[in-house]
Amino acid sequence: MKADPKENGQSRFLHRVFTMVPPRYDLINHLMTLGKDVGWRGIAARESLANAPEKALDLCCGTGDLALTMSALGGGKTKVLGIDYSRPMLTKAAGKAERVGTPEPGFICGDIEALPFPDNCFDSIGISFAFRNLTYHNPLAGRYLAEVLRVLKKGGRFVIVESSRPSPRARLVRWMHQAYVRHFVFRLGWLISRSRESYAYLADSVSHYYNAEALRGLLFEAGFSRVSFARLFWGAAAVHVAIK
Repeated sequence: MKADPKENGQSRFLHRVFTMVPPRYDLINHLMTLGKDVGWRGIAARESLANAPEKALDLCCGTGDLALTMSALGGGKTKVLGIDYSRPMLTKAAGKAERVGTPEPGFICGDIEALPFPDNCFDSIGISFAFRNLTYHNPLAGRYLAEVLRVLKKGGRFVIVESSRPSPRARLVRWMHQAYVRHFVFRLGWLISRSRESYAYLADSVSHYYNAEALRGLLFEAGFSRVSFARLFWGAAAVHVAIK
């Protein structure tokens, strides 16, 4: 069976985007969220550890912040791995781990389309500010979620912290959020990364991504048995917890 060229094109585009931006990736995330990303990632890490997992995975780990936070909060009781397909991102992640002097977490290069793990491998899987890229107008979204379910144990937790769209009822907040993304985030990303293509995509995906209720529906459709969420910053972001 031949691969769908649209699927291949989306995969190549995202790989190109996240190979170009690592030198300023952390700074851009910090500025895009008005400095809230560290605290929000901490919430996701605690949710990921709520079931006292023996093994936890930071999916699409980027420069490793969620994995490092989970490892620190786990106190050595949880084996944490981070996986990403961008080697420049993983190089930065390994450097962070070396600076804090910890052998954990381990970081490996791999693709979510075919995760290099056996079925029912992890008690908990977390993803921070990358789920949008897997599911926003992405024809591979269903395949990615099927892989998450495959490697997650029954009763395991899939924790997502991601940008979101404020509720339609919060009109002023929604207008301010869209104006901020379109007029500040895009220009900021361009000034720092010099990659118009990358940050045009990021600004567009943040502006038009699912709201919290719609994302919960997507997770139910994928096959999760229970899904809860908490809005952050008046709905500009959200943490979802999905149970297999």
